[in-house]
Amino acid sequence: MMDEQSFRLLYERTARPLWAYLSRGARDPQAADDLLQEVYHRFLRVGAPEMDAAGQKNYLFKIATNLLRDRARSMRPQVELSEVASGEKAGRRVELRTDLGKALEEVGERDREFLWLAYAEGFSHREIAEATGVKEQSVRPLLHRAKTKLADLLRSRGFGR
Repeated sequence: MMDEQSFRLLYERTARPLWAYLSRGARDPQAADDLLQEVYHRFLRVGAPEMDAAGQKNYLFKIATNLLRDRARSMRPQVELSEVASGEKAGRRVELRTDLGKALEEVGERDREFLWLAYAEGFSHREIAEATGVKEQSVRPLLHRAKTKLADLLRSRGFGR
């Protein structure tokens, strides 16, 4: 069981990057607040075995990744064919975003996870594997594919070479 002081230190060290990851993944700051609370609740409830600071951080991101996946599954809209044809749903969701933000949304959930963990959080391939539940040797090609998709999307919008 983790004592209060240890938890405070863990929270101070991990809450900000974890919230940023959840906010980007959920695309909703309020949902990120709720998910962050759930991440720590699950971490404490499970009573994770003794691990170093890096292991704790990886474990928290693994919980966060699973929560984001569960949320995405539960929120998949049931769209009627008539709505797609008329564009009603698309018209309501139009927002101003950066080109990078738009491109990140288009690469897909899993690719977005890999890119965020690698480049926003600075995770190693091993840490990405632990957080996402894939084999470590699979991270490199999956991350390369995600970078290629993102680069292609940005190029198609006139960025880069």
